[in-house]
Amino acid sequence: MSHDKEFYGTFIAVMAGLAVLAVVLVFTAISLTSDVSDYKPEEIVIENIKPVGGVYIAGESELEAAASEAAAAGTTASPDAVMTADAGEAAAPKSGEQIYNSNCLVCHGAGVAGAPKLGDIAAWAPRIAAGMDSLLANATNGLNAMPPKGLCMSCSGEELQAVVEYMVSKSQ
Repeated sequence: MSHDKEFYGTFIAVMAGLAVLAVVLVFTAISLTSDVSDYKPEEIVIENIKPVGGVYIAGESELEAAASEAAAAGTTASPDAVMTADAGEAAAPKSGEQIYNSNCLVCHGAGVAGAPKLGDIAAWAPRIAAGMDSLLANATNGLNAMPPKGLCMSCSGEELQAVVEYMVSKSQ
């Protein structure tokens, strides 16, 4: 029976020691975190999960890019981003050469997937013979492997016509 008393005495002493240690740790944790008045876990989580980068689409203005990034982050575009975007530049139509260099050159420069190369008179002759309306319809709607608008989704009808006219002028 003395062994039982000895066991219970040791057991109670260990439990009391652990209880005291737990209380000390709780008070230590409280004292260490009570000085942090600007702790905002929601903002920390949002900062940690926001996208690292954005997607830039050729021909997109700075204002549109800022709005796209803000939408991806779940916010609205900042006034600074709106102020830095040049509204006149966003509204100005691009020349046929600018659009060709930014959107069409990849396929029409190398002849990818049967695209007629810029300057290849023999490849362009039957297309030019079909007329500008046919060329513009093909550019707008796509043809074979060419996607609609050649993936220049921000191009207006006038800009598409300008790029078709540019390509025809360089291929006659």
